[in-house]
Amino acid sequence: MTRSVQTLTCLPSPAPEPTGSGGLRGSTGGAKDGAGVEELLAAVREGRAAAVPGLLEPLDAAAREVALARLEALRAEVRAGKRAMPPHLPDLVRSALYVAGAGCLPTAAAAASWLGARDLLIREEDGALALRVLGDRGPEWAADLAGRLAERRAVAENSYTLLHGLVVRSGYTVPPTDGYVTAWTRHITDDRLVERLREDPQTPVLVAHALAMAEPPERSARALGRRPQRYWPTALRTLVEEGVLDRARVLDVCVSRLLRGGPVRNLRLPLELVRLLEPDAEELRERIPDWVGIASDAPSLVAGYAQDVLTELASAGTLPVGALAEMTAGVLFRTEKKLVRGQLALVGKVLAEEPGAAGELLPAVTEAFGSEDTDVQERALKLVGRHLPSVDAEVRRGLAEAAGLLSPMHRRAAEELFGADLGRGAALPYEEILPPVPEAQRLAPPATTVEELVAQLVVRRLSEEPAAFERALDGLVRHAHRDRAAVAEAVREAFPRLRWEQEAHSFTHEAPGIHVVLAGLLDPALVAFRRPPGPGSDSCLHQALSGVLDARLWEAAELVGTDALPFLLATPTWSTGAIDPRVLVERLREYRDAGVEPAPVDLAQALLRVGRADPSAGRAAGEAAALGTPAGRRLAARLRGEAAVGATVRFLPRDEDRTVKRWWLIDRTVVDLGEHHAVRAEFPPAFQWLGGAPEATPRRCHHWGEARAQWAPVLPADRELLAACLLPALVQCAEGDARGATEPLTALVEADGPVGRAVLLALALGLGCVDADDRLRAVDGVLVLAARGELNARRLGTELAWLVAEGSVKPNRLADAARTAAATGAYHTVWTVLEAMLPEVLASGKPVRGLGEVLAVAADCVERCGAGGVVAGLGTLASGRGSSQLVVQAGRLLGALRQGADQPPTEMA
Repeated sequence: MTRSVQTLTCLPSPAPEPTGSGGLRGSTGGAKDGAGVEELLAAVREGRAAAVPGLLEPLDAAAREVALARLEALRAEVRAGKRAMPPHLPDLVRSALYVAGAGCLPTAAAAASWLGARDLLIREEDGALALRVLGDRGPEWAADLAGRLAERRAVAENSYTLLHGLVVRSGYTVPPTDGYVTAWTRHITDDRLVERLREDPQTPVLVAHALAMAEPPERSARALGRRPQRYWPTALRTLVEEGVLDRARVLDVCVSRLLRGGPVRNLRLPLELVRLLEPDAEELRERIPDWVGIASDAPSLVAGYAQDVLTELASAGTLPVGALAEMTAGVLFRTEKKLVRGQLALVGKVLAEEPGAAGELLPAVTEAFGSEDTDVQERALKLVGRHLPSVDAEVRRGLAEAAGLLSPMHRRAAEELFGADLGRGAALPYEEILPPVPEAQRLAPPATTVEELVAQLVVRRLSEEPAAFERALDGLVRHAHRDRAAVAEAVREAFPRLRWEQEAHSFTHEAPGIHVVLAGLLDPALVAFRRPPGPGSDSCLHQALSGVLDARLWEAAELVGTDALPFLLATPTWSTGAIDPRVLVERLREYRDAGVEPAPVDLAQALLRVGRADPSAGRAAGEAAALGTPAGRRLAARLRGEAAVGATVRFLPRDEDRTVKRWWLIDRTVVDLGEHHAVRAEFPPAFQWLGGAPEATPRRCHHWGEARAQWAPVLPADRELLAACLLPALVQCAEGDARGATEPLTALVEADGPVGRAVLLALALGLGCVDADDRLRAVDGVLVLAARGELNARRLGTELAWLVAEGSVKPNRLADAARTAAATGAYHTVWTVLEAMLPEVLASGKPVRGLGEVLAVAADCVERCGAGGVVAGLGTLASGRGSSQLVVQAGRLLGALRQGADQPPTEMA
């Protein structure tokens, strides 16, 4: 394309012209226009979008104004579901409304509002039709509309045909946006990618925006596959070589994007393009500050490339010492061993050739003194020692002061190196640091107005915040009971296009689906028709947990807005999901006085949530029994422990026969819920699994990721049972590649009930999860239990021992988790766990791979907390030959324990 393109940043919407091709047709009047409006409306009602452009063309401005009023009324009817029509027709009517409204609106602002509405469909074919009905608008009007639509990402991504047509028609370049650029890349990515990019006059601007996006368009970020002609990096390199794209500009944008950081997947496009462009020495030198920042802060893959670039410059003698020092301080703060060791090697090479730079470089090297890796500390200390004679007294004192960060195992070497310059202050007694004990917070009262309620309901990700979800659900039930019509009207206004109007299953597969209750409020018949069956007898524990929530939602959907459900009994009073016994007694009293029978599922969930460990439980039990109602008697029995549920847990050996009965079996995790006849007799079907249904023998679990945040509030008063239910998911996260199953652990450790084997197993498996975030949540759980005085650290170590020995928990992951926990100041707690674990692991016939990392953490803990004692098998391992990490760290731990045994005991705070 050779047509010149102007740039438009912001244009006011011009008033519609009375005549001519630049605006709406002038008024000609007559009955013919009236008939035309009726034909247009008929086509829209029948969903014939393709006929709309032809029917709009003869209408003048006045007729279109009349038609617009009728179209708005029809749109309101469709949105409110007041117009009865076949299931397939609403979507067709919305398409026709989308096109017809665009042709009737006089200003770009009004047209953008109509075309960007979420209750109207946005399809490519609709965009082409809308472009036809806008054919009589002027170029500035078209550019203004395109700019407004491009600002709305969802609209821009799905309206490329319309947007591109408006841009071409106007002759202006709409300022690039993420949505428009994403749609553009999707449209032009094919086997002619280079040609399409070369032909599009907007390519330089749009490519620059795509390279700078926080999340690059999916098509542009794809890896090199079977069709290399669709690979964006090579296509862009070709355009740079041809001069279509400015080389310096492309390099600047790519390097700037790498500097901003983010997940590796979002950086592959600019990184690969820089590699393909092969910057020369001058281009690299011009961007030295950027490469230093990238090496310090970018993900490992990108930082490694930046380190290679700077190493190349340093080898050529063109990297300033100040830049190398800044780079060194940043890289040595990282945890990746390859990057850290490479940086120490680079500094050593530079200092060998330029000893005078020691005064500027060695202070940066001391950043490694605080490394978690004692081998890195040792390398850095030796590097400082080799070049210490080249620095003055002031620098030497600073280096000596930094040596205080070194592990105690390097203390003697530091003393020999720095002598009197090394501080010799009296060592403070060791003090164990644990996090403050979290306090349960009372749940905020429900919304006081319908407006406040609707604001809660429209919040995205409500399912991930159980307290907010429960509050919103309770508020919805309460307000619907008071004024169903007012709540229904507000919901219709807030949710113009409800999910269940499009797909029959759309709100049965959400977790949790509060939209189910909204559907019950607006269309009870629909809910009754679409209610799915509950989890079957072969369901896994996660389906069972989620099934409790589903049953609550469907029950609420059937009863919302009726006298049978004035409010929910199961709404928690505490952030943990627990209910104060006195509060539940009072709720049951209100039900009794109002003559309302509790909803079965709501009552069952309330009974499972009531806090039996609460000091008021005994008195509340008497008050509940005095209510004289079946629900009151069930609550009293629950508070007295007469209707308890529980579980025992074991793991099958890898070769054991897995044909079992009554147990819940996921892979090798066996959860035996026992027989609880009272539960099976009194609780609704969704809770029967808690009674130990004998037919429950599931073999596989594919549902571990559903409604994780809502699992813990199901059983906030039965910590062991909840932990048992979480174990199968945690096994998959430790032995497989699943993620996210530790999300309920925070609520688990804050729940009520004893801490037994199931809780400890849950934490042990969490410490060995494949995902770092999962391990971090498990670390938090261990520390919180320790702070509450509920952690049996030796028992946790015993569980870890056999999990490590059989391969369920990988030592390197455990080491990472233990190191993180110890770094908070809980060195004695971590050592107590590892001390109980190590003898059994060391007793295995062959060394466990990765155990050296665990021993390194153990040695660090002993050195810092001053523990002593004997670990069976450690001496034999430490006396072995070789210099492997396993042998070296075993010797280090053995020495630390012997030194601790010679020290007087210290108080543990």
